[in-house]
Parts: sequence; structure tokens; C-alpha cells
Amino acid sequence: MKINKDIIAKKLFRSKWLLCFLNCLFFVGANAQDIPQHISYSRVYDFIDELAIDKVIDINSVSKPYSRNFIAQKLAEAQTKDSLLTKRQKTDLKFFLNDYAIELDTLPKSYVHWTNKKTFDLALVQPAFQYRDKYFKCRLTPILGMDIIANTGKKGVILKRWFGADFQATIVNHVSVWASFRDNSFSGKFLKGGLQQKDARISDYYYLNNLSGCEYKEATYGGDYSDLRGGIKAYAWWGSIGLIKDNLVWGDSYSCSNIISGRAPSFPMLTLNLRPCKWFELNYIHGWLISNVADSTNYYVENNGNGDKKHYRPQNKFIAANMLTFTPIKGLNLSLGNAIIYAEKNPQAAYFIPIAYYKSIDHLLTKGLKTENQNSQIFFNVSSRNIKHLHLFGSIYLDEFNTSRLKKSNPQRNPFSYKVGFNVSNWPLKELSLQGEFTRTNIINYKHSIQSLTWASNNYNLGHYLGDNSQEIYVALNYKPVWGLNLNLSYTNARKYNDYNYMRRGSSGSSQISQILAQKPFNEMVWQNDLIAFEATYEIFNNCYAVVNVEYNNARAYTPKSEAIEGENRLTAQGYLDMYTPKFYQGKNVTVTCGLSFGF
Repeated sequence: MKINKDIIAKKLFRSKWLLCFLNCLFFVGANAQDIPQHISYSRVYDFIDELAIDKVIDINSVSKPYSRNFIAQKLAEAQTKDSLLTKRQKTDLKFFLNDYAIELDTLPKSYVHWTNKKTFDLALVQPAFQYRDKYFKCRLTPILGMDIIANTGKKGVILKRWFGADFQATIVNHVSVWASFRDNSFSGKFLKGGLQQKDARISDYYYLNNLSGCEYKEATYGGDYSDLRGGIKAYAWWGSIGLIKDNLVWGDSYSCSNIISGRAPSFPMLTLNLRPCKWFELNYIHGWLISNVADSTNYYVENNGNGDKKHYRPQNKFIAANMLTFTPIKGLNLSLGNAIIYAEKNPQAAYFIPIAYYKSIDHLLTKGLKTENQNSQIFFNVSSRNIKHLHLFGSIYLDEFNTSRLKKSNPQRNPFSYKVGFNVSNWPLKELSLQGEFTRTNIINYKHSIQSLTWASNNYNLGHYLGDNSQEIYVALNYKPVWGLNLNLSYTNARKYNDYNYMRRGSSGSSQISQILAQKPFNEMVWQNDLIAFEATYEIFNNCYAVVNVEYNNARAYTPKSEAIEGENRLTAQGYLDMYTPKFYQGKNVTVTCGLSFGF
């Protein structure tokens, strides 16, 4: 058999270039990984933001969570510019670099006998276990903590306890897998006082507070819930693609974003992040939301001995959303995006297109049926760190827009939400920052006439925690006297006005949405809460935290005096107070929280 050396050489040459192409496509950046750092680890997010405001590094903060590798890269970049840092910042930087040692390949060399006398990277960075070799990295962190919540309003003490574990792994430098589980429970005299189940809870979707959302397990006092986050991602120099279950924040904010706030329980989603150049970034998700609406056509049957029992399944609910960020000049980020909430039997293929105007797709799919459209939105965000020590930002969430509503003769108003804010850091005094935000949201901005199409998951609003027809003023003073210690003094004025349902048609057959949108926004205040909080957080060592929080709040409600219209949720003052405020925080209260935790 005659072997053609030229053919073999050509095939080898082609294979070589094919492998080279694949390497460039997928395997450039050997030290990269894309495991998200959860948004609850506020200290590292505050530090990265502080460095950006001081013009030590550049970031695009419109989308969170950041990946651990992104944070590690920014920390390493700051390390090369230590002359620009204060003494406290240098110490904090060294502290955080230790926590991200596995991403930076700075784990110390260790030796144990069961490795066949070979060295490998192993570290016990309390209280975490970290390991690294040529093809595999992993990190295991225990989660354990307790908060003691004491209320001076003769409401006793609540003990909140949680435990779990966080595992992260990187395989061949381009695939990340992770899982984080924690189980939470509440106990205390207040929770055993004969209250109804919902009255014993301090967090739920109908309460107007910024506590993390959850879905409670069955319990007489309603105090237990669990949360699992995790995912798998493939990544390279250009970005990443993944299947994850996590919390998400879109929109710049130091209090609560009005686009996607991250308050709703984590939900599964497909993600795509593209960073092909310095001036452009794309973030895209397709998520599976929880509608909490029963599907009368979808059930399974159980024979319980007394006849067949039907167990109805929830209606499907999906979200597709993108956020495109342009950086025309260094320090200025302009972001725009759109989203759609849709409820179909199966995911719609067209909504998997990352760069698309989803309302146009919706019209194509539904107009021929002369039926109700799905729920689409548009949003904008601008962030400027062009002036050293100053961060200016603003965002707009637009649910519906009609130019005719801009005329003075038209009483209707477009449902939208806007936020403006600032952060002055390390000026005029070092280690001190001042933050301020103002948020306003018009009538029925996050709602829809079809319950399964609301801007919500597990009934928690995806946007600002106050929901529709509301206003918030937030001011905070943050002081970092020494490394590891954050002192925060904040004031929040939250107001809720008349609450309306989104009604397409009323009982008379008239279009009720026109009447509702013609109501004056911020007309009658039905609920208000003033909150003054002082919080001291000290990270004793990596992943170990001590927290002391002292809050004064005054939650009260008012009975509207005007005549109610069709579609308005009209209650008494006590009815509004019970709806929007947990029993534990109603009226004037001084609440002291002391906590210690391993893991954020």
C-alpha cells in the first residue's frame, strides 16, 4: 500500500489549524472561569465599586452578579496601581486577594502522602477548603449562621438560623460548575403567639420591605424555607454561555433596582454574556419563572381512597431579556434592553434570539389571533464615573408608551419607573462615602391584566420592592475606618399610593385601563415607612462575618378619602398596614439584630 506523504501532510496541516481555531474560539484565557459571586456578599461589591469610583479600575455595573474571575482580575489590576490606594484600601485588597487565591493561582504549595508524593495546590483558607491542579480547581465553603432579632415593641425575639454549603469547581479551565444550598428557619416567642401563618412571617411577596424573597415550606408558623443556587457554564475570552439558577440584578442601584432587583427567589435561566471588545457588552437571559397560577388543563390524578384527587400544575411562565451596553468613552456606560414575559405551553424559539426586539416578535405570533399580546418592556440605564470620586447613574423601566399620552389634554399617563442616584466616595474625606437615590414608579407599571404575565416570579415583583404607584428616597453614609469593618448609616422614606389592578375591561364593557391610567399618580398616600438604620459589618477573616444592626422604623397607613374607582384595591388604614407590613414591624419600633455567619 502506497502512502501519499503530501496528503498526510496536508491533513495534518488542516488539523493543526482546526485545533488552533478551536483553541482560539474556546480555550483562550487559561486562567478564566465564570462562577458568579452572589450579590449578598456586599463587602466585595462595595470595594470593587469604590475602586471604580476612585478611577483605579473600570467596570460595567449594570448587570450583576459578577463572576469570581472578573472580581479577581479587577483586584489584580488594582494591585498593580497600589500607589493610588489608601492605606486601608491596600489592606482590604490584600484581604480579598486571599479569598480569590484559587482564581489568581496563588494557592500555596502543599504535600500529603496520598498524592503519591506529588505536590499540588491545596489551601485551607478558613473556613474554606480549596484545591487546584492542572485540570481541576474546586472550592468548598461551609455555610452556617444565626441572627438574633430583638424588637423593643413588646414583640420579643426572633432567632433566624441557616446552614448549608457552597461548592465551586472548574474543569480544564473552561467549564465551571457550582451549587450552593442553604436551609433557613425561624423560631421565637413572637412566632408562637397564636398568630396566623402569614402574620408570623417577616418576609413575603405582599410585604413592602427589601428582604430576600422566599417560598416558605409548610409550617404552622411559616418560618422555614430553603434555597438552592447553581449552574454550569462554558467560557472563553469572548464571554460565556450557561444554564444556571441564581439571583439577578439589572440596573445601577445601591438600594433596590427598578429593572431587575434580585429580590425575587432565584430562578433557572439560560445566560449568554458577550464581551468581544472594550466598548460593547451583551447580557441575555431566557428564564423559567414561577407563575403561581394553576393550569386547569394540566394535572395528575391521585387515588386517595376517597376518589380521585386532581393535583393541578402551575402555568408556564417565561422571560426573555437582553441588555446591550456601549462605552463610547472610558467611564461612561450606556445600556439599553428589552424583555418579554410570555406564558405558553412550551418555550418559544424566537425568544432565544439574544439580540432582538421581542415586542415585534410578539406581534407576529399573536396579532393574527386577535388576542392579547404578551407583556413586553423596554429599559435604559446610564452610568458615569468620569469624575473622580463621583458615580452618577439613572435608569428607566418603560412598560407601555404612547405618544398621545404626552399631550396635556390627555389625562392618561404612560406606566414607567425611573431612578436617579449618586455616590461620592473618598471625597472630601477619605474612607467616607455618601449615597443617594430617588425612585418613582407610575400606576400599574409592573402589572398585567393576565396574572401569569406580570413582571414577577413566585409573586415577587422582579423590579423595585415597592411595586406600582410608589416613591422611595434613600440616603446612606458609609464609613470604613479600618480594613474589614464597614459602618453604614442610612435613611429610607418609602411611600405607597393608591393600588390598582390592571383591567382591560370592566363590568360595563368599557376599557378600564384607560380610566385607571387617567388617575393621578401619587394622589393619595395609603402607606408609609420611615427607616433609620445603623449597621456595622466586620469580616473577621475570609468568609466569617459579624453583624450588628440597629433600626428605627415607623410604619403606618391611611384610609383614602376619595371615591374608589373600579379596579382599585381599596382598604382601610389597618388593612393596608396588614397587607404591606409584617406584624413584627408595624408602628414605631427599635429593632436590634446581632449575627455571626460563616459564608456570605
